[in-house]
Amino acid sequence: MFTGIVTALGEVEAVARLAGLTRLTITSAYDAGSVEIGASIAHDGCCLTLVAIAARPGGMRHVVEVAAESLVLTTLGALQVGDQVNLERSLRVGDELGGHIVQGHVDGLGEVLLAARDGRSWRLRIRPPHPIAHLIASKGSIALAGVSLTVNEVDDQGFGVLIIPHTWAATTLSRLKPGDKVNLEADMMARYAARLVEARSNV
Repeated sequence: MFTGIVTALGEVEAVARLAGLTRLTITSAYDAGSVEIGASIAHDGCCLTLVAIAARPGGMRHVVEVAAESLVLTTLGALQVGDQVNLERSLRVGDELGGHIVQGHVDGLGEVLLAARDGRSWRLRIRPPHPIAHLIASKGSIALAGVSLTVNEVDDQGFGVLIIPHTWAATTLSRLKPGDKVNLEADMMARYAARLVEARSNV
């Protein structure tokens, strides 16, 4: 479980494509002594299990394995050496819930329609995949590449979010441009509410 508050940027150091999965080696400023093998870390919003950890100057190096389905359904399959990813360690009991409850289960890939400056902030317009479009509501929450954001507007073409300068500088959102794909996770409450309505309509 996560909150959508990015706590580090990771850089892809190596990509090993194996039968049925890909091994990603990631470097970050995390302290290797504070993380154990088997821990969960969200990578651009995808919950992945650490299978190897090593200390390095200035931080740590870790390895995760990504299954074939996740490679197809998320942006992880397109990662290359040198790319950066948003990282968030899993939530612990008693931690501050600064964003919203994020499971690390990507619902689909959105397409960036607009990435433009808006005053001192930046505006992103995203076209979500049709199966989850109905889960996105104005003033609701959404995780974009693992970043918890408030939806500012919704129409038939997609939805918009405003990014403050700190978030723009501290995450990979500043690298998005029209045509790019981005991991989306709809608000968990919206997902369950939609499932409840669907179940009742089938009674």
